[in-house]
Amino acid sequence: MSGAELIERVHALLEAPRPWSVTQVGDPVLRRTAAPYDGQLPDGLLRELLDAMFRHLPGVGVGLAAPQIGIPLALAVIEDPADVPPDIAAARERPPQPPLELVNPVVTPLGSEHRAFYEGCLSVEGMTAVVARHARVRLSALDGSGRAYDAELSGWPARIAQHETDHLNGLLYLDRADLRSLSTIANHERFVAAPQAGPAPA
Repeated sequence: MSGAELIERVHALLEAPRPWSVTQVGDPVLRRTAAPYDGQLPDGLLRELLDAMFRHLPGVGVGLAAPQIGIPLALAVIEDPADVPPDIAAARERPPQPPLELVNPVVTPLGSEHRAFYEGCLSVEGMTAVVARHARVRLSALDGSGRAYDAELSGWPARIAQHETDHLNGLLYLDRADLRSLSTIANHERFVAAPQAGPAPA
């Protein structure tokens, strides 16, 4: 995709009604490695895109990667108010996660400990499955202004960061899931009672 085509696509996305229609599994953009961000968008347009991605999240998910909205760049956003009952928040190690802008993010595991929970995805509508992920990670990225930062994340925020960076590498949570646990969300709510076993679309 040329630079002009990319800019045109972002402008069209910003003009589209929200919540956006998220790209679904089967679309090739979800299986390609996203291009590193290297100034392909004017600074003001990058800022508009990231802000719009955050505005998409409330009531929909806790993270969004650019390929999920058809933009093949290594960009993502994360924000989780953790608006869940206290027992679920405790079981999932899910504190509120303030907004994070992920430009060219790299996730590095810290230690060998893993946690397995049900996970969902905005690009795999209506399904959930158990995924084991690193319990603690270091997130290294740039923010939307080009400033580098490092953050140590654990519990649910670490899971979200891994999920979103997977998207930028052409991976879906299904690639890491225990497929015997795969369920519709409706059946999950019907048959799985444990508080730690709830999906959080991302």
